[in-house]
Amino acid sequence: MSHDWLYQPCAVSDADSENAARDHQAQLTKPPGSLGALEAQAIRLAGLQRSARPAVQQVWISVFAGDHGVAAEGVSAFPQVVTGEMVRNFAHGGAAISVLARALGAQLEVVNLGTVNDPGELPGVRRAIIAPQTQNFCEQEAMTPAQLDAALRTGADSVAQAKAAGAQLFIGGEMGIANTTSAAALACALLGEPPTSLAGAGTGLDAKGIGHKAEVIARALARYPDDADALIWLQRVGGFEIAALTGAYIASAQHGIAVLVDGFITTVAALAAVRINPACRAWMFFGHRSLEHGHARVLAALDADPLLDLGLRLGEASGAAAAVPLLRLACDLHAGMATFAQAGVSNA
Repeated sequence: MSHDWLYQPCAVSDADSENAARDHQAQLTKPPGSLGALEAQAIRLAGLQRSARPAVQQVWISVFAGDHGVAAEGVSAFPQVVTGEMVRNFAHGGAAISVLARALGAQLEVVNLGTVNDPGELPGVRRAIIAPQTQNFCEQEAMTPAQLDAALRTGADSVAQAKAAGAQLFIGGEMGIANTTSAAALACALLGEPPTSLAGAGTGLDAKGIGHKAEVIARALARYPDDADALIWLQRVGGFEIAALTGAYIASAQHGIAVLVDGFITTVAALAAVRINPACRAWMFFGHRSLEHGHARVLAALDADPLLDLGLRLGEASGAAAAVPLLRLACDLHAGMATFAQAGVSNA
């Protein structure tokens, strides 16, 4: 399978628009830099959107769902059937991200990449079934090359829909029992870290459960030489939804759509995306710092400074969605505040 599209150039921020936004900020009725990150985010968005007045009113959220064969190793506090049940909950509007999307006026798309208990056709759910689950990566590669290709392209397909809908911001979410194990394994491989540094509680494991998860990851990683690239590691230990997120982040940068990254699992997918196509990093904003053990390490590897730190660890794009109002306020302040000249205020 050809992955050539992953390496195609990303869109480039416009320096003139960014400089104009910076100059505009300097004229607003406030001490320079006094709005901190709100100023910085507006200036970045101005460059990315090639506009002196950036906006993130049109938000597209894609939640990718997929089951994991490694669940057979007992690495989750919840049974595997929860993945399919939560897809149904998303469709019926009962999940946290469903509520957040409604509150934001965002377009919410759920993508079923394969669950062990298939919920069938549901409103608002795109069926892109690859297999009921990945393989148990302790025993064999999680995906075949064809399955990896399908997952990556499914993520890109979601971004193409977002682009057609006029999205100004793309948010990716995930659902998949055992996917913190998959994400931790991938992060260990990409960062050269031991599993004890990155394995966390996930949906609620105790210390013994976390220790077991780290042992499972160590056993899986020991099966392979460690000199492979990010795509190979995605195939070995990734999940369908993690690969879809990776493809989506790269495609967003190629289409010129800013990305707001969610928590631990999506940040690991972002790390994989940056390892594959480094230019996509410029399009990434980071919603929050998760409580999940290991998230801080992955954020540091991406030199990422999240907008929020609220102790969240739900996933499904909830933390990123919660940060959208901050980006909107940053844009509103940039566009709506008076300049010193307009307000007749002295600028010593």
